[in-house]
Amino acid sequence: MSSPITIRQIRKQFGKTVAVNQVDLDIEAGSLFFLLGPSGCGKTTLLRMIAGFYEPTAGTIHFGDKNVTHVPANKRNCGMMFQSYALWPHMTVRQNVAFGLKVRKIEAKERDRRVDEALAQVQMSQYAERKPNQLSGGQQQRVALARAMVIEPTVLLLDEPLSNLDAKLRLEMRTQIRDICHAAKITTVYVTHDQKEALSIADGMAVLKDGDVIQAGAPRRLYDRPCNRFVANFLGETNFIPAQIIGRQDGAVVLDSPLGKLHSTAFTDNLPETGNVTCSIRPEAISIASREPDSAFVNQFQAKQHQTVFLGEIAQHMVAVNDDLTIKSFELNPRAPKPAGTDLKMQVASQDVVILGD
Repeated sequence: MSSPITIRQIRKQFGKTVAVNQVDLDIEAGSLFFLLGPSGCGKTTLLRMIAGFYEPTAGTIHFGDKNVTHVPANKRNCGMMFQSYALWPHMTVRQNVAFGLKVRKIEAKERDRRVDEALAQVQMSQYAERKPNQLSGGQQQRVALARAMVIEPTVLLLDEPLSNLDAKLRLEMRTQIRDICHAAKITTVYVTHDQKEALSIADGMAVLKDGDVIQAGAPRRLYDRPCNRFVANFLGETNFIPAQIIGRQDGAVVLDSPLGKLHSTAFTDNLPETGNVTCSIRPEAISIASREPDSAFVNQFQAKQHQTVFLGEIAQHMVAVNDDLTIKSFELNPRAPKPAGTDLKMQVASQDVVILGD
């Protein structure tokens, strides 16, 4: 039975170093929740406190109604999947998956049933008698996942489980992990520094920096409405445009910027009436304007083609707005390339001009 996880004012300090600083999080039961951030941000330390490997300096952790803050790791019923997989090399796949059940003294018949079920879930039944060194990286990853899930944990914890796989296999395993966790309805906390990994499969996520949660919520919300420059930049490519608030019009904020006058409908309620701000505009939100006026794009500006990187399904255009500002625009299913120096009229919708909070 999965449980929600409630984290309140959790703090971890190693000597004078604060690794996690008074974090509050609510993780829904049965959801796939990501802790995301650069190296050293505190995400793995937070995961290890949830697992019971680290004792918090302050704060509380609840699984459902149960306070597990000071409960030993072996009493929390957490399944853990490590970055290295940590499989016993001398044991078969079946023996590796069954290990946690033997430690828990589950009787043989029930143990066999649960191992068979777990191996079937990860599509590894046919490899049950092989040793780990006879498996590919992706297969070892599935065995490690089966071993973590076979104990029927209240909470499943994944510490960068795909980091050892090649790019193509990572894409395949993302979907498999999401499908398996959702089918089992296990509350899952997943640590990664890979933003695409998080955006593609998470139900919820938190972005951390220097031990603090900077922003938490649904992946699309964080991508479309980042709260500051750090989140906007960390969760994908973006253009930062300096601007000045000069008024309001029809529910939009009107800005003066190097792109000319811009309208934005993406801003916080506490935005000042005037002043200097920074806007985030994603490259995919900027397109070349058609000859016919499009009322969906109130923001248009002139630019010159600078250079293009062709990537097959998309082209990355660098366009020069003036001598001091070059911005990036993505074109899906690109057509004939435009020579450098070509005059362009670019456009962006008002909801894609995001006024940041810092």
